Amino acid sequence: MALKISSKIVDYAVVKPDEQVKAPEVNSPAIEEMHEKLKRPQHLEGSTYKIKTPVSEHALYVTINDVVLNPGSDHELRRPFEIFINSKNMEHYQWISALTLIISAVFRKGGDCTFLVEELHSVFDPKGGYMKRGGRWMPSLVAEIGDVIEQHLKKIGLIKDEVDEHQKAYLEQKRAEYVGLKPQDQTAADCDDSTESYPPGAQMCGKCHTQAVVQMDGCMTCLNCGDSKCG
Repeated sequence: MALKISSKIVDYAVVKPDEQVKAPEVNSPAIEEMHEKLKRPQHLEGSTYKIKTPVSEHALYVTINDVVLNPGSDHELRRPFEIFINSKNMEHYQWISALTLIISAVFRKGGDCTFLVEELHSVFDPKGGYMKRGGRWMPSLVAEIGDVIEQHLKKIGLIKDEVDEHQKAYLEQKRAEYVGLKPQDQTAADCDDSTESYPPGAQMCGKCHTQAVVQMDGCMTCLNCGDSKCG
């Protein structure tokens, strides 16, 4: 009887006549991977993010739903499955609808979808970008949608944060020291209630495009990404 080999041969061995061939384990559970033929479950876990830009009266609400593969096992994975963008502003309805369909198709295709972040970040508005809350410059609305996707992929573990916990703690400490040296009334006037706000007088960072570069220990240092001219 002929047997069809459907998987790649990674190893082989010669079986001697006096050896008993071990039968394959037919009851071993298969690991479920992300692919485009995966059916949408009845229930998906997701998060909704708000985008409010100074160039539009109405906010955008970005919802990203995730599918959990192999739940309860050692191979449990959480992967983005679909994205929706809603707003009262109908000005950008056509291209936003097209963008959500394309991004959702990339999510369901499987594989590495983190390249979407860099591609969306590289889109520039010919009318010019804007400064979002917290002092970060955005080249376009599409770039901020990419920023939301990056935030979500970091949340579910697909993108690792370049700044580790120790560096975050160090930057928070230095930020508190810097703010403490400034007059209280000046700090309160220039800072809002956002957790992403940075000390007044901070300069724009050429690496992360955030207005968070201050003079610390005789060196210009970014309080957002940790980039420093002193290395």
